[in-house]
Amino acid sequence: MQPIQIMVNGMPGNMAMRVAAAARNDIRFNVLPASLTGPEIETTEVEVADMAVQLFQPRQRPEAIAGIDALSGPLIAVDFTHPTAVHENAAFYCDRQIPFVMGTTGGNRDQLVEMVENAKNIAVIAPNMAKPVVAFQEMVAHAAASFPMIFQDYQLTVVESHQQGKADTSGTAKAVVGGFNKMGIDFGVDEITRIRDPEAQQKIGIPEKYLDGHGWHTYTLTSPDRTVKLQFTHNINGRQVYMSGVLDAVEYLQTKTASGASGKVFDMMDVLKGH
Repeated sequence: MQPIQIMVNGMPGNMAMRVAAAARNDIRFNVLPASLTGPEIETTEVEVADMAVQLFQPRQRPEAIAGIDALSGPLIAVDFTHPTAVHENAAFYCDRQIPFVMGTTGGNRDQLVEMVENAKNIAVIAPNMAKPVVAFQEMVAHAAASFPMIFQDYQLTVVESHQQGKADTSGTAKAVVGGFNKMGIDFGVDEITRIRDPEAQQKIGIPEKYLDGHGWHTYTLTSPDRTVKLQFTHNINGRQVYMSGVLDAVEYLQTKTASGASGKVFDMMDVLKGH
């Protein structure tokens, strides 16, 4: 089978670099030596697993993809750029009919779905690609559907900690809060406590070597009379769990491309289920 050709965008960002390195060492993929980057990035080239990758700013997109039409086989874009670039990048992929995996959080999902559907493109868009955490999200969603309003009048606190460079509130935390909302809890995503300070992170137990790459979330439910307390925690150290999820999403999207799918946005539950 021919390797899946992927363009990993967002270098020299940590996630993009790690995804590209993991893909370079996986026989299923062929990583293109080009990456879209932000307008503030002055570096023009990075090295990933012994391969030089040229970086292109937004205004250089046409130059970055000049050789794509000559490629044999389909191309899939993997996007780990900045939250502010989500819609612009998605529009670019749709205009070029490039299927894409969007790992960048942020943006308006309804608008992204509409964009993909109107363009007859396909994409995997997910705020979190760590498969165990995605399974936890599905558990919360299932509970919300099965037991609506079960936690009515309960209080919720949410604390999420990510590396200092993460610009926005965790999309996973937002999704889980949405599930608890359906179970009767009045809580807004603006009430989520974000921790980005390394000193504060070490105080809550995050190992120093994972300060630059982690995702610790704690959701605490308390009954009105404070006699019942439920707590859900998922702590991810490092980024390896995300890498396997991203590459599985790329392979999944390739199967959908081969089957002729169009105008459809998938999520990580689709990837986990494999259909």
